[in-house]
Amino acid sequence: MTSALATSPIGFAHRHLLGIEGLSRFDIEALLDLSDKAVEVNRQVEKKLSTLRGRTQVNLFFEASTRTQSSFELAGKRLGADVMNMSVGSSSVKKGETLLDTAMTLHAMRPDILVVRHHSSGAVDLLARKVGCSVVNAGDGSHEHPTQALLDALTIRRHKGSFENLVVAICGDVAHSRVARSNIICLQALGARVRVIAPSTLLPTGIDRFGVEVYRDLREGIRGADVVMMLRLQRERMNGAYVPSVREYFRYFGLDAEKLALAAPDALVMHPGPMNRGVEIDSEVADGAQSVITEQVEMGVAVRMAVLEALAAHLPNA
Repeated sequence: MTSALATSPIGFAHRHLLGIEGLSRFDIEALLDLSDKAVEVNRQVEKKLSTLRGRTQVNLFFEASTRTQSSFELAGKRLGADVMNMSVGSSSVKKGETLLDTAMTLHAMRPDILVVRHHSSGAVDLLARKVGCSVVNAGDGSHEHPTQALLDALTIRRHKGSFENLVVAICGDVAHSRVARSNIICLQALGARVRVIAPSTLLPTGIDRFGVEVYRDLREGIRGADVVMMLRLQRERMNGAYVPSVREYFRYFGLDAEKLALAAPDALVMHPGPMNRGVEIDSEVADGAQSVITEQVEMGVAVRMAVLEALAAHLPNA
C-alpha cells in the first residue's frame, strides 16, 4: 500500500513528542484521529505503507521494555521505515559512554526519528536539544510516557465516544508512574474528570495541583467510575518500604470483582502492563468481559504509527 494514513494535512505542528504537557486538545485529537485510521490499516491483510520509505528510525532504549520497543519497531516497519533497535546491553553505554556521547554518535548516522526510553526524567528533552532529528519520548524516569497516554485515550474514546464528564479513576503507584502523569494531563485536556487513588506513601507531593480528585480508599475512589485504570507497583523505582507487603497492598488497593462492582456497570478495566497479577489486579478481572487490556496493546501500535507519521510530515524533504 502506498497511501499514507492521512488523507488531509496532519494537524500536528510539533517537531518532537516529548510529553503530553504542552500539547493542545487539538494536537491530541489530531493524533487520535490519525490513530483511528492506523487501526483500520493494521486490521487489513496488507499492512505495509510507504509513508516512511527511505527514512531511518532508531529505537534507543536505556531501560528494558519489550512491549514498548516492539510496538515502536512494528509501527515503524509498517510505515516503511528502516528500523534499528539499539540495545544498551550490547552498546558502549555500558562501557561508560555518556548519554550525550551516544546521542552525538547516533546523530552522525543521520537518523530521521529517534525513539528514546531513559531511566532519568528529562533525559529525552536533553537529547532532543542536541540532535537534528525528531525525537519521541518512550518514557523518561517518572516524568512522562506520552504514547501510553495516547493509546489509553484512544482505547477509551473508541468505547465511550466522548470524554466530557467521563470519570476516570487511576489507581495504584501514582508517585512513581510516568503513565499516571501523562494520562492525567491528556485526559483532563480532553474533558474527563480524573481521580487518583493510592495509599499516602504512593501519592506524589503536590498531586492536588494537578486538579484531580484524590482518594486514599480504592472502594470510595472507583465508586461510579466509567474507567478504572490500574498502575503497576514499580518496586524497581522505590527506595524504601512504600507498602507493608504485597498481600496487604492487594487487599486494600488490588482490583478484584467485588471492588469493581462499585464502579459503573459498563466500566472499562485498563492496565498499561506488564501486570502483576494478584498484586494490582486479580486474574478474573484482568481477563474478564470489562477488561480492554489486550486492546490497549493493539491501540499502541496504531498510536505509534500515527505519531511517527505526524512527526515525519515535518522532516526535511518530506
